[in-house]
Amino acid sequence: MAKKPKKQQPGGTPATVALTAAGTAFTVHAYDHDPASPSYGEEAAEALGVSPDRVFKTLVADVDGALTVAVVPVAGSLDLKALASAVGGKRAAMADPTAAERTTGYVRGGISPLGQRKRLRTVLDASARAHATICVSAGRRGLEVELAATDLAELTGATFAEIARNA
Repeated sequence: MAKKPKKQQPGGTPATVALTAAGTAFTVHAYDHDPASPSYGEEAAEALGVSPDRVFKTLVADVDGALTVAVVPVAGSLDLKALASAVGGKRAAMADPTAAERTTGYVRGGISPLGQRKRLRTVLDASARAHATICVSAGRRGLEVELAATDLAELTGATFAEIARNA
């Protein structure tokens, strides 16, 4: 059974503050996060009643020693080789979770591509272009932000590339 989304609350995360400061159109969606949920992204899609191919997860990878953000649909998984290629690297691996949290300023499961403590190179899966809007973490578990993929790319300096598998 899908969880009922909470009423929209005013921003307050670095992600929503960044969106407001930029004057970007966005909608915040809050829901009751279940700590026992095995997948933050799939939980968000179900709670919001949004197709999993429109809800994107933010993953932090290490590409040749440099932390890099990958934004891919929750319906798929990150292709590390494709990510490395997209940024001109040779090898990619998932980043140490503690390093990802420390660098972005967010906790795992709530890492947003927006408003990070340190701006990291960002790659957005090309499938995002197929949707008028997509949802990404707004900076904490149980909070998503919906916006145009082109706006997300502009605000994060992201490039588009095919970096997801089975999406």
